[in-house]
Amino acid sequence: MTPYRGRFAPSPTGRLHFGSLVAALGSWLAARAAGGRWIVRMEDIDRAREVPGAADDILRTLAAFGLDSDEPVLRQSEREPVYAAALHQLAGAGHAYRCWCSRSDLEPFGGIHPATCVARESARAPAWRLHVGDAVIGFDDAIQGHCTQALAREVGDFVIWRVEGGCAYQLAVVVDDAAQGITDVVRGADLLDSTPRQILLQRLLGLPQPRYAHLPLALGADGRKLSKHEAALPVDGADPLPALRAALRFLGQPVPDAGETARLLALAARAFDLARIPRNATAPTPFAALRKETC
Repeated sequence: MTPYRGRFAPSPTGRLHFGSLVAALGSWLAARAAGGRWIVRMEDIDRAREVPGAADDILRTLAAFGLDSDEPVLRQSEREPVYAAALHQLAGAGHAYRCWCSRSDLEPFGGIHPATCVARESARAPAWRLHVGDAVIGFDDAIQGHCTQALAREVGDFVIWRVEGGCAYQLAVVVDDAAQGITDVVRGADLLDSTPRQILLQRLLGLPQPRYAHLPLALGADGRKLSKHEAALPVDGADPLPALRAALRFLGQPVPDAGETARLLALAARAFDLARIPRNATAPTPFAALRKETC
């Protein structure tokens, strides 16, 4: 069997908060429990949303929590030629097309892009979209169960190269997962809806399909994703144990009785059981308890 290779791929839009710690720890535990490699990738292609210094701050915080990448950190901002080659392959095979549609152009279609560009060609730069055709993508998620998506009805033709220039998330992540030999993707359930698009791209590009496991999201008391919540205070790298214990509880894992980070992580990896992770993607966050524990 191919050796296990997992990854954690944050975007540098702010400091590491509890929700992203859950994703990092969950993917790290799965990799360690399988005796595999755990790789950090910095998804920094959306420069408009990037916070200066956030990428390095995330890496320092991960290190403070004992979560060091087993290989050099790959930065998407340095890989545009590789993504452009993938776009060229898709366009050359007739799978991608230029599109000038704006959001207002798509309003009559409920925001879902039809199978052709409905805007007039103009002097402004176009985006590139992927033809989804009649694709219905199904896959078995190790936590969420079997998932199916009819792309034309639920997503429509989607952007793979942005109008302002540069690769879009869906294409970049597929290219990088293949380039890094990722066998298992363990990430937050907010990306569950993206997985069928990524599987379609994998098939069209002739790339291997990883196994997927989507972790429950950490939500605030009002039901909003923690990363978009005013309570999403960064976790404290100077005192990692309280946040690590809270993240283990959130993932349904036993919390070892250990007073130092390396020991806690080693015992947690030994006891890790993916089947204990709650399936519900709207599980309440223990963030309030975490704040109480750290005060």
